[in-house]
This record gives sequence, structure tokens and C-alpha cells, in this order.
Amino acid sequence: MIIAFWTLPLTLIFLWLSLRVIRYRRGERIPLGSGGNAALERAIRAHANFAEFVPFAMLLLILAEWGGAWPWLLHALGALLVTARLSHGMGMVQDPEDYRFRVFGMMGTFSVMGIAAVAAFLGAVLRG
Repeated sequence: MIIAFWTLPLTLIFLWLSLRVIRYRRGERIPLGSGGNAALERAIRAHANFAEFVPFAMLLLILAEWGGAWPWLLHALGALLVTARLSHGMGMVQDPEDYRFRVFGMMGTFSVMGIAAVAAFLGAVLRG
């Protein structure tokens, strides 16, 4: 149940990104797409990027946990994923954008996914 612990902060980040999109849509009266509004487009992509990467990362973490990965590793990966996704979201919503936040966010996310995939694989091989 270690990975379940990390769902709360990730959910809060997702809600923050979602509410940004809703706020821009209401303010600009744009019900679908970005309407050419750069700020709304940035908010949409920050939200979508989270939605594209986090579910798969969480699935890999769950599989690693089921495979018997060390609790300290799972907590470290959960903390890195939260930090990485918060950093990525903060980087994307800034105008002008600070790419350092986005780069750290994606590097952290990819690291979590890679390590979790290896841990899940080893759990499958070693534990059957």
C-alpha cells in the first residue's frame, strides 16, 4: 500500500492543473481547444502531459510494489515522481517558461518509470 500513499499529492497536482484549464476557459470563454490563446494552450498541455505520463508511471510503481520492491525504494520513487511532476507543471505554466523545471520534471519522471520497470521486471522474474 506504499504507492497508495503517493496518490494524494499526485491527485492534488492533477487538480491544480485541471483548475488552471477551467479558469482560463471560463475567463476567455473558450469551451473547446485553445482558441489561439497561448496561456490556455500552455495550461492544456501541462494538464495533458501529467495525464499522459503519471498513470503509466503509477502502474509501473504498483507492479514494482506487487513484485516485492523494497519499501524505501518505492517511497523514494513516489517522492521523486511527486517532485518531478510538480516541477514540470510549474515550469510549463510560467510565462516566460523556465525550461529547467520542465527538464528536471521529465528527467525525474523518466527515471521513476525506468527504475520502476526494472523493479517490476525483477519481481516478476525472481518471485514468479
